[in-house]
Amino acid sequence: MNPIIRNILAVIAGLFVGSIVNMFIILASSSIIPPPNGADNTTMEGLKATMHLFEPKHFLFPFLAHAIGTFAGAATTAIIAISYKTKLPLIIGGFFLIGGIVSVCSLPSPIWYTVVDLVFAYIPMAYLAIKLFAKNRSI
Repeated sequence: MNPIIRNILAVIAGLFVGSIVNMFIILASSSIIPPPNGADNTTMEGLKATMHLFEPKHFLFPFLAHAIGTFAGAATTAIIAISYKTKLPLIIGGFFLIGGIVSVCSLPSPIWYTVVDLVFAYIPMAYLAIKLFAKNRSI
């Protein structure tokens, strides 16, 4: 297969796998740590209106979803890609970082969560995936 096509498919697969992992963790989170009484997390408007009820424990699974989803997507890309095994997973991290920025801009969240999420969940997880899965780190 043409290396350029395979690299493009690696990025698409990374975005797909990372998004699926992210959504699975978010969907499972409410059964592990139930939302606060009166909180409506089924709609964006309900979430915005009741975000003040959330405690720090309620932010654990969103952070894990962002971090593990990014890691899974970057790892998938690093494994499938033919070349650019450092740059392409970082592109995945960048895509998910943009999604995280959109998320913290659209939902009111505590500043500590915003900082932790944006600083530790995206680019560091992509970098970790590179270190673990990119055998040939050609630039």
